[in-house]
This record gives sequence, structure tokens and C-alpha cells, in this order.
Amino acid sequence: MRLSELSERSGVSTATIKYYLRERLLPAGARITATQAEYDESHLRRLRLVRALLQVGGLPVATAREVLAHADDASLGRTMRLGAALWALPHGPEPDENAPETVTARADVARLFTELGWTTTQEIGELSPVHRSLVASLATLIRLGHPCEVEYLAQQARAMRELAVWDLDSLEEYPTEAEQVEAAVASAVLYEPLLSSLRRLAQAEEAAQRYGIT
Repeated sequence: MRLSELSERSGVSTATIKYYLRERLLPAGARITATQAEYDESHLRRLRLVRALLQVGGLPVATAREVLAHADDASLGRTMRLGAALWALPHGPEPDENAPETVTARADVARLFTELGWTTTQEIGELSPVHRSLVASLATLIRLGHPCEVEYLAQQARAMRELAVWDLDSLEEYPTEAEQVEAAVASAVLYEPLLSSLRRLAQAEEAAQRYGIT
């Protein structure tokens, strides 16, 4: 398809598409003349992802470019490709290394992963920004006088592991690794707020069932 059709089908203006091309958020089309290029369904799919990253996720262009570069890096194995793309997304605060609560939080996280048997996660450790964010969050709870028991975290983690199984089963329905990684990134940006809302609604429903609505 030509640029005008890509714009019409995606709902993104030609000027914006050209901007995405300049910023390397969108791969170049196949050149057919000196001034024209041909685009395909992969460009349409990528445009949707770019819009999700920028408009819903609120990512700066440079961060979105990094995420997409990892998603496109076919030299990585599937696990590393997926992990690198997700790690490039924004995460929570870094642990405060001067806070004594950070030491306790790290010990709790280590005990949590041991209890769960998540050996790969434990081996990667604080190379993962998500791991560091978990430590920082736990340290904050401890500092505020609301420590989170490892047993409670383990229950939550096991429920999340079940969701992860469903997530990866769904991703594997996409025909290529690139599409699988793109779908995982889109899911992280679009669906994590949705899941948080569902959890709160589930708590409200459970409270109503237990205690009534008065």
C-alpha cells in the first residue's frame, strides 16, 4: 500500500507517519521509485503499537525507539528479545541504597523467589529493572510501617504466574517472533492498567458479597 492508504487505514496523518519514519519508530517501506515507497500489514501493525506506546503509555520518543529496537532485534533469542523490550519500558523507582529498609526488602525478595522456585528470576536478580522496582516498593512499605509478608506476596505471585501462562499461550498464536514481542509490549502498556482496575473491582465485589452493600 502507498503512504496515503497506510494513513487512511491507520487513522494516522501522513505528516505523523513521516515523523515516525524519521524518528525510526516505523521501518522504512520498500522503495519503488525515488520518491515513493510501498508499505504492508507489518507497518500498519507497528503504527498501532507506536500509538499505544506514545499516547497510552506516555513514553518519550527515545524510549519508544529503544523498546522497538529490542523488539526488532532478531539476533536475540525469544526470551531475551521479549525481556529486553519489556525491560526498556518505564518502571518504578530504583531502590534507595542508603535506606536500611532496602536490605530487608532484598532479603524478602530473595526468600520469595526461593519459596516460589523461580530460579531464573533469582539468577537474573537486579539486572532486571522490574526486580529493582519490586525491592524499592517493598522497602517503601517497610519504611511506612506497612510491611508486606512474603507469604502474601507468594500467593499473589502464583496467581500472576497463572496469568503469565495464559499470556504466553496467547502470544504464541502470532505467527512470528516479532509479532509476539510486539503483542507483549502492547499488552504491558494497554492491559496492565486494565488488570489493576479488574483487581479493584473484584475486591469491591467480594466485599459486597461478604458484608452487603450497606
